[in-house]
Amino acid sequence: MANIIVQKYGGTSVGSPDRIRNVAGRIKRYHEEGNHVVVVVSAMGHTTDELVDLADKITKNPPKREMDMLLSTGEQVSISLLAMALWDMGVPAKSFTGSQIKMITDGNFSNAKIQGVDRSRIDAALNEGSVVIVAGFQGIDQNENITTLGRGGSDTSAVALAAVLGAKECEIYTDVDGVYTADPRVVPQATKHSQITYEEMLELASLGAGVLHSRSVELGMNYDVVIHVRSSFNNNPGTLVVNEDKIMEKLKVSGVTAKNDQARITIADVPDKPGLAAVLFGDLSSKDILVDVIVQSSPYNGRNTISFTVPKKDLGLALPILESFSNSQGAKKPEINEEISIVSAVGIGMKSHVGVAAQMFKALAEKEINIEMISTSEIKISCVIPRIHAETAVNKIHETFGLSKNS
Repeated sequence: MANIIVQKYGGTSVGSPDRIRNVAGRIKRYHEEGNHVVVVVSAMGHTTDELVDLADKITKNPPKREMDMLLSTGEQVSISLLAMALWDMGVPAKSFTGSQIKMITDGNFSNAKIQGVDRSRIDAALNEGSVVIVAGFQGIDQNENITTLGRGGSDTSAVALAAVLGAKECEIYTDVDGVYTADPRVVPQATKHSQITYEEMLELASLGAGVLHSRSVELGMNYDVVIHVRSSFNNNPGTLVVNEDKIMEKLKVSGVTAKNDQARITIADVPDKPGLAAVLFGDLSSKDILVDVIVQSSPYNGRNTISFTVPKKDLGLALPILESFSNSQGAKKPEINEEISIVSAVGIGMKSHVGVAAQMFKALAEKEINIEMISTSEIKISCVIPRIHAETAVNKIHETFGLSKNS
């Protein structure tokens, strides 16, 4: 089937009856142009948060299966209202839950992974001339239990459907009008990209750029789905997320971010023995604690120091593991610093340009900002700095690499 477009609208875009009607008007225009439109919708506004609060009033430890059953109802409200709005405008529409289109996932409640989609009901509705509206963020496992996909789940649902349907584009509508060189709220001189690579977007997403979730970007990259990030509040072109070979001029640095939700943990006097790092980070991994930057000092008198960052929200889970490790190895008590920021420069052009790290370090030095830890990849340089300097650092790095409007 030709001319299939998948669109995703987030909670802000469908946060009120007026906004739902606005979205329906946009969908109607696409439908009247001859496109087969498949729409993925999130729950309205703060519905998911309200449902979580409701569960919290019942129990502090709800079963994950029942939480998924509860949270999936939010999207059911928004898909049905959007279908009603379209019918009211004279556009035939059918809404489906994740289970109705057989969005098959594994059984990992609250963070399920998509395994496949049965497109038969979608194709049947499209062949009838209907707009298809699908509840994002949810699926069904092999035992017909309702599952949810976790953070960024609706983006992931949309990209998965675009891949299965062979859509020419997956439009992600949100409250921003594209991907910027930095957060415009932090860097007023930030500029919008017309195109950016999957690799760059994946790094930026993992570093706190909240435009797209990394799972959806990874899925798009694996299945070569063009993702178009757009605003639901205007008709301006957004940012296309595409393969590297589709971009002619590759910027040395395409984005600068600051991630302020991390804490640095330092354990001193760790015995210099093989396997200890594997034990420590294996135990953290077993609790699904994501470790980011890691630095280990050179051994001195048979001891060394390990420093690393973890999300602040996971400190409660991490502390027993850290204290147990320190006690068992005769190391010093773990030191925790929550007043840090990880500032990063990302760019596919780093593969072919030298001196990027030196430029970044010089920029921070000129502002007398001390670098506490450094991490690099092929297209990223990250520095851990005191959080108080995060905004200054991002603006200076952004300016240094000529990304500002007046550069």
